[in-house]
Amino acid sequence: MENAVAHPILLSFPESFESERLLIRAPLWGDGAAVNTAILESLDELRPWMPWARHLPTPEQAEAIIRKSRLEFLERKDLRLLLLHKTSGEIIGSSGLHRIDWQTRKFEIGYWVRSSYSRQGYITEAVHAITNYAIQELQANRIEIRCDTRNTPSARVAERSGFTLEGILRSDKCDVDGKLRDTMIFAKVRGVEY
Repeated sequence: MENAVAHPILLSFPESFESERLLIRAPLWGDGAAVNTAILESLDELRPWMPWARHLPTPEQAEAIIRKSRLEFLERKDLRLLLLHKTSGEIIGSSGLHRIDWQTRKFEIGYWVRSSYSRQGYITEAVHAITNYAIQELQANRIEIRCDTRNTPSARVAERSGFTLEGILRSDKCDVDGKLRDTMIFAKVRGVEY
């Protein structure tokens, strides 16, 4: 396959890029406290959808998570990205390219936004920028967004970002309470949507 790579760690691509209002960048050592503050502010909105939001990590745990994310970014195993407001420099959320298949150049975009910045178009803006980054810098052939069928705001982001609903996987995953849930799969595919 022409897009196959001998080893993903050999790939060079930017660790940061910008959209109109956001600096989007890889995590850095020392980001843990600021990310923890954003999560603390947003726990009520995150808990229904994000299993990791069931319990707020300590500042030390948050820093350890950030450092692990930094290493995974460098190893090209997972490309977590932090969303920083250009004007204030405040971390307003997190996104990234996950569940990567480098052979097929398939990525999944995940995201969450800080409560004080929700419903202002920041996540849609970030998804557009990350999609373009995946296409231009990583030669993505397929980009997915997956979400619980009950997570209407997440589904709307996918729709506003031009992703096509390909289907619904019934009883696909367990939700944060351990009950089976259905998963919507949205995608953009090279040669079809771009």
